[in-house]
Amino acid sequence: MKPVKAYFSEDKILYDSIKNIFGYYPGNIHLYKLALRHKSASIEEAHGLKISNERLEYLGDAILGAIVADFLFKLFPYKDEGFLTQMRSKIVSRSQLNKLSRKLGLHKLVKIHGNDNNHYRSINGDAFEAFVGAMYLDKGYKFSKKIIINHVIRIGYNIDELQETDFNYKSKLIEWAQKNRHEVEFRLIGEEGKGYNRQYIVQVFINHKAYQKGFDYSIKGAEQNASERTWKIIQTENQ
Repeated sequence: MKPVKAYFSEDKILYDSIKNIFGYYPGNIHLYKLALRHKSASIEEAHGLKISNERLEYLGDAILGAIVADFLFKLFPYKDEGFLTQMRSKIVSRSQLNKLSRKLGLHKLVKIHGNDNNHYRSINGDAFEAFVGAMYLDKGYKFSKKIIINHVIRIGYNIDELQETDFNYKSKLIEWAQKNRHEVEFRLIGEEGKGYNRQYIVQVFINHKAYQKGFDYSIKGAEQNASERTWKIIQTENQ
């Protein structure tokens, strides 16, 4: 049931959006407001502590991982640990969570500094994990598990397709290089911006020849971005 105060609150849009996306009304709306506040839009309290969704993101990451692991364990009773680990990694990868957040429409609710959350490559996936953390604190594990499985995994993912897809372009590139006796290097060549806007720039070199550059707010993300761009170039060259 929708909380009475939601009818008279400025948070009505958030209440209704959560209901439309996930099928339930939140109890403690303040948890969800915090979950959807990116660190770039953090609020600094009197004692200097900056309030953002990072702590909830940490919690949500653990809860989501446990729910997905349990779901896969029961879905694939005859698959080994390696397969289950790989599938879980695919489901909870930052790129997949970013896409999922947009598919669900959660990205429209995220509060950031400025107006364009496309500028922050991982913001939507981070917010989704923080949302899971908020839901867990608000409703508990059993409820969260039901929502994640029925309203997220079953709707947002094609499990059969995921089994056949490899999102780790860096690993694919390294495997290709080793197979063909090429030397591949991921070189951090610079940074852009400051503070929350700082991005790392990584460039791929194959046999000392410069290939594509990648940009992200983490070095690992920049490596994956550069690897994906380089992989597409290599596939075109080898056609």
